[in-house]
Amino acid sequence: MKKQGCEIEAIGINYTIYTQKRETPFNIFRRNQHKKCLSGVQELHEVKELEKGNDPKEIRHVLKDVNCRAKPGEILAIVGPSGAGKSSFLEILAGKIEPESGSIYVNQKPVDKARFKKISGYVTQKDTLFPLLTVQETLSFSAKLRLKLPAKELSSRVKCLIQELGLDHVAGSRIGDDRIRGISGGERRRVSIGVELIHDPGVLILDEPTSGLDSTSALQIIDMLKTMAVTHGRTIILSIHQPCFRTVKLFNSILLLAYGTILHHGTIEQLSLRLMLMGLQLPLHVNILEFAIESIDTIQKQSHTLLPQSTLMIKNSCKFTLQQLFQESKLIDEEPISMSIHNDFPSGFANSRLQEIVILTIRFWKIIYRTKELFGCKTLQMLVSGIVLGSVFYNLEDNLVGAQARVGLFAFILTYLLSSTTEALPIFLQEREILMKETSCGSYRVSSYAIANSLVYLPFLLILALLFSTPLYWMVGLNKQFMAFMHFLLLIWLILYTANSVVVCCSALVPNFIIGNSLVCAMMGSCALFSGYFVSKNEIPNYWIVMHYVSLFKYPFEGFLINEFSGSGKCLQCMFGMCLASGEQVLKEEGYGGEESRRKNLLIMVCFILLYRFISYVILRIRCSQGGFKKILISR
Repeated sequence: MKKQGCEIEAIGINYTIYTQKRETPFNIFRRNQHKKCLSGVQELHEVKELEKGNDPKEIRHVLKDVNCRAKPGEILAIVGPSGAGKSSFLEILAGKIEPESGSIYVNQKPVDKARFKKISGYVTQKDTLFPLLTVQETLSFSAKLRLKLPAKELSSRVKCLIQELGLDHVAGSRIGDDRIRGISGGERRRVSIGVELIHDPGVLILDEPTSGLDSTSALQIIDMLKTMAVTHGRTIILSIHQPCFRTVKLFNSILLLAYGTILHHGTIEQLSLRLMLMGLQLPLHVNILEFAIESIDTIQKQSHTLLPQSTLMIKNSCKFTLQQLFQESKLIDEEPISMSIHNDFPSGFANSRLQEIVILTIRFWKIIYRTKELFGCKTLQMLVSGIVLGSVFYNLEDNLVGAQARVGLFAFILTYLLSSTTEALPIFLQEREILMKETSCGSYRVSSYAIANSLVYLPFLLILALLFSTPLYWMVGLNKQFMAFMHFLLLIWLILYTANSVVVCCSALVPNFIIGNSLVCAMMGSCALFSGYFVSKNEIPNYWIVMHYVSLFKYPFEGFLINEFSGSGKCLQCMFGMCLASGEQVLKEEGYGGEESRRKNLLIMVCFILLYRFISYVILRIRCSQGGFKKILISR
C-alpha cells in the first residue's frame, strides 16, 4: 500500500500587525504577543493612513505575498534574521492565527482546520510541560488524552516513541525547569516534540527547535527529525536561526525570509548558485545560510535585476538531486501508512467527558502531591497554625470577655485562611498555558479541565481543614457538641475552597503572578473591610452596603457565630443566679439569625464557589476558543 503523505502549499500569505497600542493588563483574550489584523474597511483605512505618512509605526507588514511548498518525507527549513516573520508564518501554517489574505492547501485541497489539527503537530519555541511529571508520564497522559486505544496499545506506543526519541535512559526522570532539577534542555525539547508526535501526525511544524541548545544537541534534534521525515513520510516544517554546516546538509529545501518577503525558496545548491550569479563569493569556513543571511541587503537589491534565464538555470540546476532524494525517501519507507486528512482522521475528541475528567484529575493529583510548596509546606503550615492559635486562645471562658475573644478569633481565622492562598497562583498560571496548548489541538474539552480542577482539590483541602480545625477547636474550648465541631470543620473546608476558587478565577483572568497577587489581595481586603466585623452593617454607608452582601467574609463569619452561640445554652453574663445575657440574645442584638440561618449561610458559600468556578470556566473558554477570540479582536 502506497503512503499518501501531506503536501503543504501556501499561496499569497499576507499578515499585518498593529503596534504602539497600549495593552491593558487584564486583556483576557490575548493568546499571542501581537494583535491580529483587522478586516475589511478598517484595514483599508489603516493602510491608507500609513501610506499618507500619518503614523508610520502604526502598521507593520510581517508577511508579504509569501508562497512555499513542503513535501512528504522532507524537511523545509524557514530561515532569516530576527523579525523576518518566521514564527508568524509557522503559526499561520499551524492554524493558530489568521492571515490577512492568502490560502493554504493540503494535498492540493483547501485546508480543513479542525481536521488538520488532528493530523499535525505544532511545537512552540518554549517547552510548555509539567516540570513535576516524568518523561514517561508526560507522554502517557498525552497519549491517553489524544488517542482512543486500548491500554496495552497506548503503553506500547509510548514505549516505542521514547525509544525513537532516544529518551530510554531518562524515561523515569522528571521534566524539571529553571527551579526544579530535571532532564537536560535537549532532552526536554525532545519530550516537547514527542508530545506532538504521540498521535503520529503527517505534518510536524516546529518553531526554532534548536533554540537555546548547544551545537551537538541541536544537530541531534535535526538528525532525529530527518530520520522521522524519511522513515515515516512526515512533512516537517521548521524555523531555525543560525544552523551549523552539518545541520544545513540535512535540510531538503530552504525558505529564506527577510522583512516578510521571500528571497529564496529551493535547495541549498540552488541558493549557492543564486549567490554565485549575483557575484557573491562564499568565504571560507562559513556555511551558505549564514552567508546568505549576512548578505540579505545585497540579495534583496539584486533579486529584482536577476535575468529570467538565470532564474531558470537555478531552478533546473538541482532537479536531478531533488528527484533522487525524493525517490530515496520513497524506497526507504517500505511499510506505509495512509495519511489522508479527509477520510482517516475523525474529528471530535478521543475520550468521553467522564474519561477526560478522570485522566485530568489523576494528572492534577500527581502534580499537587509532588509540589512541596503546595502539599508539604501547606500541610505543615495548617497544622502548626492550628496549634499556635489554639495555644494563644487556650481554654476561653464562657463570659462576655471570652465571647469577645471568640469573635476576634473567628475574624482572624477568616482573614488568615482567605488571604494565604496566593501560593497556588503560579501553579494555576502554568496550568493555563498548558491548557491553552492542549485544547488548541483538540486533546480535551475546557469543561473537563474545569471540573477536574474543581474535584482534585476537594480531598486535599479537606485534609488541610481537618489538620487546622482539630487542635484549634478543642484547645480553645469552643462549643463542645460534636455536631458543632463537624459544622465548624465544614465551614473551614468551604472557606479554603472559596479561597481556592477565587485564586483559580484570578489566574484565568490575569497575565502574570504580580497582577494576580495584587488582585487577590485587593479582593480579600475589601471583603474583610465590609464583613461586618470592623464596621458593623448599620454603620456602613448606603452606597457601600452592596459590598457587605457580596463579601466572602460575611457568611462564614455569621456561620461561626451561630455555630458557637446558638443553641449552646451558654450564659455570657450572670448576676445573682440570673442570666442577663445569653448567646442567643447577643446574636439577636447584633442582627444575626439563629438556627434557620445555618443552612442559608452554607448555601450562599456554595453559590460563591460555583460562581467563581463558572467565571473562571467562561474566561478559559474564551481564551481557548479560536472563533470567539477572533470575533472579539475583529470587533475591536
